[in-house]
Amino acid sequence: MDKIRIGISIGDINGIGLEVIIKGLYHKNILNLCTPVIYGSSKVLSYHKNIVGLEDFHFSSAKSADRIKKGTINIVNCWQDDVNITLGKLSDSSGKYAKISLEQAVIDLKNNYIDALVTAPINKKAMQTANFPFPGHTEFLTDAFATKESLMFMVNDDLRVGLVTNHLALKNVPEAITKEAISKKLNLINESLKMDFGIDKPKIALLGLNPHASDDGLLGNEEESIIRPVVIEAKKKGLMVMGPFPADGFFGSGQYRKFDGILAMYHDQGLVPFKALSFGEGVNFTAGLPIVRTSPDHGTAYEIAGQNKADASSFRKAVFLAIEIARNRQAYKEMHANPIKKREVPVDEKDEKE
Repeated sequence: MDKIRIGISIGDINGIGLEVIIKGLYHKNILNLCTPVIYGSSKVLSYHKNIVGLEDFHFSSAKSADRIKKGTINIVNCWQDDVNITLGKLSDSSGKYAKISLEQAVIDLKNNYIDALVTAPINKKAMQTANFPFPGHTEFLTDAFATKESLMFMVNDDLRVGLVTNHLALKNVPEAITKEAISKKLNLINESLKMDFGIDKPKIALLGLNPHASDDGLLGNEEESIIRPVVIEAKKKGLMVMGPFPADGFFGSGQYRKFDGILAMYHDQGLVPFKALSFGEGVNFTAGLPIVRTSPDHGTAYEIAGQNKADASSFRKAVFLAIEIARNRQAYKEMHANPIKKREVPVDEKDEKE
């Protein structure tokens, strides 16, 4: 099997994005597993390389992704401007060039020059100055690939947490929790667990919306009127679904370990326990898209930008997960095209996990 071509958008040039990219790709197995393609500028990459201090970090420059080289780290030069980098500070430039990098990577995804995308962190305010009308990567990519629905899916080994609502003000969450919305996300998480993670019959937990999952109606009625009916209907269709569970007890008791996937109702309900259990090791994956996209589970971290303190573990895991999912999808397609053929994990993927 050919090595997966991993596109990498550089994110905010004033944050830790390029630091974790350089550190993350500086790994003995990276070039054995994939061909990295960074979207940005050789000058900006070199600037951050000097801060990190890895003199033997080598890369090859290309004008476009159709000219990338195998067996090396590639940088596709998306601009020739001299960029003013102000580490640790929000600026118009940081939004402008993050947007250019991301948009060029998406163009190359659509043209099949790369096989998957790993996105470094962006600053939402900086992106707004660049006329980026989306709350984040997830919403941008959902629109870019004309997908009706996607799922923000946080992943760390066997802990996988999806969200019904993403970047939505808490006061607006209850009205967004509908049977239709939950059903769509539940179907996405079920299909992703099968296609992207190779789990034939995934076991999924749904969390309640209210404290204590409403205490039998004392603290709200969404569990009984909205969430539980979705669970019942899903079971009738053959899905292995349970809930709604009180979120605090579900995570506090370790019950989450019994499930392949967990569907939370809103952002902090899912991400607070996920990051408490996985911070620095988790990956943000966008399920439901026709392409593979992952990212590290942290932000731009302006407070440590340029200090060579950033941990690249999450970024590196994002690269490995993108490779794994790209392979799993290919195997899934082949298996369904030829149902007699059993799904097999590629040899080098087995080696990486051992």
